[in-house]
Amino acid sequence: MKSILNGGKALLSLTLLLCLAALVPKSRLAADEAYDLAILNGRVMDPESGLDAIRNVGIRAGKIAAISATPLGAKSTIDARDLVVVPGFIDLHEHGQEPRNYEFQARDGVTTSLELEAGTGDIDSWYAAREGKALINFGVSIGHIPVRMKVLGPQSGMLPTGDAAHRAATAEELSKMTAAIDKGFRQGALAEGMGVNYTPGATHWEIVEMFRVAAKYGASVHVHLRYGGLREPNTGLAALEEVLAAAVATGAPLHVVHITSMGLKYTPELITMVKGAQEHGLDVTTECYPYTAGSTALQSAIFDPGWQENMGITYKDVQWAATGERLTAETFEKYRKQGGIVVIHSIPEEAARTAVANPIVMIASDGMPITGAKVHPRGQATFSRVLGHYVREEKALDLMTALRKMTLMPAQRLEKRAPAFKEKGRMRVGADADVTIFDPTRVIDKATFDEPLQYSEGIPFVLVNGVFVVKDSQLVDGVHPGRAARAPVTN
Repeated sequence: MKSILNGGKALLSLTLLLCLAALVPKSRLAADEAYDLAILNGRVMDPESGLDAIRNVGIRAGKIAAISATPLGAKSTIDARDLVVVPGFIDLHEHGQEPRNYEFQARDGVTTSLELEAGTGDIDSWYAAREGKALINFGVSIGHIPVRMKVLGPQSGMLPTGDAAHRAATAEELSKMTAAIDKGFRQGALAEGMGVNYTPGATHWEIVEMFRVAAKYGASVHVHLRYGGLREPNTGLAALEEVLAAAVATGAPLHVVHITSMGLKYTPELITMVKGAQEHGLDVTTECYPYTAGSTALQSAIFDPGWQENMGITYKDVQWAATGERLTAETFEKYRKQGGIVVIHSIPEEAARTAVANPIVMIASDGMPITGAKVHPRGQATFSRVLGHYVREEKALDLMTALRKMTLMPAQRLEKRAPAFKEKGRMRVGADADVTIFDPTRVIDKATFDEPLQYSEGIPFVLVNGVFVVKDSQLVDGVHPGRAARAPVTN
């Protein structure tokens, strides 16, 4: 009898537990371990779907696993109240692919940093050097410049001099270059990089042949135009015509880098040409950085005789990056022989504003390697400058448009060639958990031309593949969650 009573009590207890469980909301039933991390109460913005609402984001195994209006249980949480939660920024154009540069980019909200203009001549080695060691995601193009330097010589530095810059290639050399570009694509290059301004010896036919290889792989060609000047016939307009023609003739997608430093006061006309090409079915895109100065090597072909007339500037508009001094005729000659980086104050403010505000122009930094205390600030602060200065202060464009230009549009530029980008640049379930969280009332660039190595402010959290790389506005030590952003390898 006693055992029967005990059994009845046990059955009653089980029944009560089941009834109570039925009354508990599903969110309570989910264990705290349902997600690795929950980002709570943030203003979630997704340029792909148009979502702009207070939501909770659940992250599991490096992916966005939930976006919910109801609470989420997780191993850890952060309260993003009054903050904006968005896809991590994708920088299509960053030359400083080194740990120090990655730190500044992470503090600027960048989760994927790509060297697609200059590129590399050895895809496998480039990726191998960064695998397992990177703070943020990384990727590269097969570069016409490094390939041309290898074939024509000399091979020294990032930019060509001598024959590699100024001599036309022979038929045999052109064949070697096309073979090297082809190999790069088979090794998984994201795109083809081309800096025609730095290789004036490259004929129009050489350019067409380089486009032809990219077309074979459906890869975009990221081009620094042949001219960035104001004098006919060497204007950015004429240079844009050259690569538009190559794109039409070969079928290769075209991406025009830093349109402001190519167009200068004619930037609106160049943007109009790109838009017109798009409207007529051509796969062509462009980008800009939010500054009124460019930067490059003084020993490059850009400063060959005639540069003052072409760019409409003179010595005082060129700044020696190492010291910050403005040049004179004497120091120009001295430093040109020595070789080094300069900042070129040549872009009208209205041209910069026009490009930043235009909805078809992506944002990309063109950041430079950090080799000393002085460098152009764009590699450290491009994205916070757009959000803080141009969106909040100048109201040149709205926040969703700015985010689209930093996230979705760069991902879409690459996703046909590299399907991995279909999971980047979006805040949706299944996307990579590359997430940037910022304060729209505080985000701002701090890097200046005089003091360029200053972190951006107002971006307290950044995640790469679900791992914090910035937490409470500080870099996280000892983490390397960055992964290779690479096209399929076919060789």
